[in-house]
Amino acid sequence: MIGLRILQRARSVDLALARQFLDVPVANVSDCMSRMTAGGARLRPMHGSGRMAGPALTVKTRPGDNLMVHKALQLAVPGDVIVVDAGGDLTNAIIGEIMVGDAVLRRLGGIVINGAIRDAGALRAGDFPVFAAGVTHRGPYKDGPGEINVPIAIDGMVIEPGDLVIGDDDGLLCVPCAEAANLLAAAQAKQEVEARMVAGIADGSYDRGWVDATLKRLNCQMPQ
Repeated sequence: MIGLRILQRARSVDLALARQFLDVPVANVSDCMSRMTAGGARLRPMHGSGRMAGPALTVKTRPGDNLMVHKALQLAVPGDVIVVDAGGDLTNAIIGEIMVGDAVLRRLGGIVINGAIRDAGALRAGDFPVFAAGVTHRGPYKDGPGEINVPIAIDGMVIEPGDLVIGDDDGLLCVPCAEAANLLAAAQAKQEVEARMVAGIADGSYDRGWVDATLKRLNCQMPQ
């Protein structure tokens, strides 16, 4: 039944490949995806520090209800990132310290909540990756409905079960499973280019000639 079902993932990004993204800033990956994909600025890291990367185990749930999130915790395997579309509603928290503790014990890769969390202080004191849209003390209901391992979308970013989900201080990004290897190579190359730019700024050799060239191409009026 649509709205109340649990499916199996048909494919999943390789965990070893996913973990290589832990060394690459999300912004570099985003640049290599033409800056066209994002999970929205509301999804922020709620943990103390640390990057996230792992295969998505997707959950779609009624706002304020976490029944299917509990089931997802039972189904998840080490390295999985549970990604929950709870409609972005912040009235009730979907997870808190207890469920995060369970996720840590199961050695998951992280949890993403398009909704609210609670026990913010405890989560902030830890390094288990948790991304969410907000915080509230009001707890969840456990009545359903909901779905597991179905396509979901967060602020226009589509996440298929098994896609790669990455996150850092700049936010969250989904990398399609089939594109992960190519995007890793591209993002690593982008990271090297930016490292040279930073070094050039530090030693004064960075060339900003592209700025005037762009303005000239745009026919910008400039002093002679």
